[in-house]
Amino acid sequence: MRRGSRLMAIGLLAPLLPWARNLEEIEKKVNEFTLANGMHFIVVERRGAPLVSFHTFVNAGPVDDRADEPGIARMFERLAYKGTQQIGTRNWVEEKKALDAMERAYDRLEAEKRKGARASAGHLEALGAAMRESAARASAYADSNAFPAVFEENAGADLNAMSSADSTNYFVSLPSHRAELWFLMESQRLLRPVFRDFYIERSRVIEERRQSSESGARGKLLEMLLTTAFAAHPYRNAAGGWRAGLESLRPADAESFFQRHFAPGNITAAIAGDISQAEAKRLARKYFSALPPRPAAPPRHVPEVPQEGAKRVEVASSGQPWVFAAYKRPDQYHKDDLVFDILGVVLSSGRSGWLYRDLVAGENVAAMAYAAPSIPGGRFPSLFLVSVLTANGHSVQDVERALDVTLDRLKKEKIGPETLARARTRTRATVIQQLESNAGIAQALAFYHANYGNWRKLATVLDDIDKVTEDDVRRVAAEYFVPHGRTVAVNIGPRDGGGQ
Repeated sequence: MRRGSRLMAIGLLAPLLPWARNLEEIEKKVNEFTLANGMHFIVVERRGAPLVSFHTFVNAGPVDDRADEPGIARMFERLAYKGTQQIGTRNWVEEKKALDAMERAYDRLEAEKRKGARASAGHLEALGAAMRESAARASAYADSNAFPAVFEENAGADLNAMSSADSTNYFVSLPSHRAELWFLMESQRLLRPVFRDFYIERSRVIEERRQSSESGARGKLLEMLLTTAFAAHPYRNAAGGWRAGLESLRPADAESFFQRHFAPGNITAAIAGDISQAEAKRLARKYFSALPPRPAAPPRHVPEVPQEGAKRVEVASSGQPWVFAAYKRPDQYHKDDLVFDILGVVLSSGRSGWLYRDLVAGENVAAMAYAAPSIPGGRFPSLFLVSVLTANGHSVQDVERALDVTLDRLKKEKIGPETLARARTRTRATVIQQLESNAGIAQALAFYHANYGNWRKLATVLDDIDKVTEDDVRRVAAEYFVPHGRTVAVNIGPRDGGGQ
């Protein structure tokens, strides 16, 4: 998960743990190694509670979806724990035959659909029935909950998968005396995945999309913002895929995504907790060396079309109007990356944030307002987003005028030493809060290694935060919060009849 995307979730400042204060201690606790197949491991030995957390970071996400398979990365996340050829099946030989027969039935159904107006309604109905029957036969051999059940039976906790715009992540925690189970299960999942229940999960993803992006005002507005702000770059695409694209996805697309991006050299595994570095290395070699080396697909390089003027999109939806104002910004590798994080805190750090002070408490034009420093991801140039919910009795124009005044003050005035100190503290707390738990440490180390080529980037972040100055904040606001780099998305609800 991107560091900046979590800034606004901080409520209370996390305590600075003694070992986190002295980042040199981290280097003493970390060991890393790379297997011959290219898979990289980072191990943090932390004695104390008899628990170990595991985090698998795959450097591929929805931004890597191909045009002909939109939404496959998010689908792949949903298929993570459906099992293998040994786990999750009652009879793999027969299940494989049934799965193959189901795909052949689907092929016949799709071929008839492609005839368009020439398709036979009766034939379509018969082929659909045959498809459903073959799916039922395949499901009869499947035990789709078997894989997670193994972890549950061994006191595993927080087993989950998630995808950001730029990555796919898998994580779980286990008692230390059951640590070997992760090495076995994760290696088998990466070696012999089976995409069972594909169409069931596809239907669920489509339903989730209906609820969040097709029926939900904010989800729909964010999608339209992205498709308007980005003309060419894949950040413009809906992370969960478009409905038409999702409805065409097949298991072969999941297999293709897996082969392209789940090469061992594209995977970082971070382990933190009650396990020795020697034992972790022994188990990694024992189980993961079986993964065959292969090249991963190269990172996507789709240059964005330069934006030369303000963009605007209006979306009809019910509910109180929102205003999304987004500004083009550079990627997470840019020297000003942390300045955007500081700006995010300055604007929306609770009641002391400028957005609350000016738009909510001051002008009373907003019911809620916050800033997100990097949307939808950080690996490529992205957006700094300000999101404002209009207050009753006020229009989106009222919000936009008030927001312009606040952002203009950032360009012209220094924020003040107290505001800067508070923003630095909150930004540092975001990093340190993650280092309170084994799971957070594993996630952070995997993220920094995969994104920056070295987990030790983490050790410089706190120092770099303290180097951000008031002049930096004013300079970045003046350089990037400009009309020609802005995209505004507003939803027009029945409250005001869309009066704009």
